[in-house]
Amino acid sequence: MTTPQPERAVVVGGGLAGVTAALELAGAGLHVTLVEGRPRLGGLAFSFRRGELTVDNGQHVYLRCCTAYRWFLDRIGGAHLAPLQRRLDVPVLDVAHPRGPRLGRLRRTALPVPLHLAGSLATYPHLSLAERASVGRAALALKGLDPADPALDGVDFATWLGRHGQSARTVEALWDLVGVATLNATAPHASLGLAAMVFKTGLLSEPGAADIGWAHVPLGELHDTLARKALASAGVRVETRTKAESLARTEGGAWRVEVSGETLDAEVVVLAVPQREAHDLLPHGALDDPGKLLDIGTAPILNLHVVYDRKVLRQPFFTALGSPVQWVFDRTESSGLAGGGQYLAVSQSAAWDEIDEPVAALRARYLPELERLLPAARGAGVRDFFVTRERTATFAPTPGVGRLRPGAHTRAPGLYLAGAWTATGWPATMESAVRSGFSAAGAALGVLGRSHVHPLQEAA
Repeated sequence: MTTPQPERAVVVGGGLAGVTAALELAGAGLHVTLVEGRPRLGGLAFSFRRGELTVDNGQHVYLRCCTAYRWFLDRIGGAHLAPLQRRLDVPVLDVAHPRGPRLGRLRRTALPVPLHLAGSLATYPHLSLAERASVGRAALALKGLDPADPALDGVDFATWLGRHGQSARTVEALWDLVGVATLNATAPHASLGLAAMVFKTGLLSEPGAADIGWAHVPLGELHDTLARKALASAGVRVETRTKAESLARTEGGAWRVEVSGETLDAEVVVLAVPQREAHDLLPHGALDDPGKLLDIGTAPILNLHVVYDRKVLRQPFFTALGSPVQWVFDRTESSGLAGGGQYLAVSQSAAWDEIDEPVAALRARYLPELERLLPAARGAGVRDFFVTRERTATFAPTPGVGRLRPGAHTRAPGLYLAGAWTATGWPATMESAVRSGFSAAGAALGVLGRSHVHPLQEAA
């Protein structure tokens, strides 16, 4: 009596979504091959070498409420390398105040929601007393919204904030301070549905939900090195520098994926690639309206990297008001910088106006700004200044984008979609990517009749 062969799966794309789907499919007993066109895993959350430095292409953070990404870190054995704050604490420096620079902090306590932020808001120096009171009223109104309500998707966040008494200063000093970093869009260009999801989940769900975590090692150590080890332990065959060129159904109803120099046959295919690449690979009829994928816009993120000859920042990070600078992180230790000095990464989201500017122009603008924000930088030597650009860093969370984002299932049996841009309910974050991998693997295993417990339900 012959033993039936396990079903085969091909995962196209080695970002967080693809790695997650591959781990889940392999864990259920499928023979899985993961193909990635780049020489590394990790998608757009990766590292590279520049001289003595190991540099992340961009600063990535997550929150305590990002339960899927936290699962991912645990699954690859990297949670201790990307710890969370004990409690939310965000230094906010305003250098445009008439009486000189003022430092405020957004902190939480252990009190229940919404009292956990009440003390911080009451003493937040960047808003007037009336503005602080208006924030509390808007937060209560926001708490009553259902982010999954399709009607919210068609409204921009700025319009809703205006209806709820939020001044331009309040939007700048609070709502956009958080929203630009999490949504990669300012309030006028953000769907109310996605904004409500971010603020309800991060700030209004439980006291510790917004505590911030970030990698204390290069991202490549997590998303490539440790991810490869986890995949190998699960029995997944990983082929990098291997681009999927086409896929089609076989006469027997399976799938045939043509990759660089090889043909892969499988019962299940997960496309975990950006939406435009997915559009080009999808066979005819796989989606009712594949053109919607091309209507999902993209948004850029710009990162400026500065290496000083001395320490100029004593905090692990801060964010700024009254300056083009958004968020600044100390990456000295994680980069391996030797011989003293300090390496700062300046993360600029929704960087439409600057994404293509020459390095010299960015240097001329931002080095004086950093000196304005950090007095210790005045007179410090600049060892290096360089720029990384992700022109299509995320999908654009514009009003109406929700109706464009597809789920994991397609109309083609055995073919599934994954990626932060799919219908996860989250904006384009590492959390969304991992959740999409769960959804694609779960959908595939359900159709195959394989028992599958969602990892987050299992953890609960």
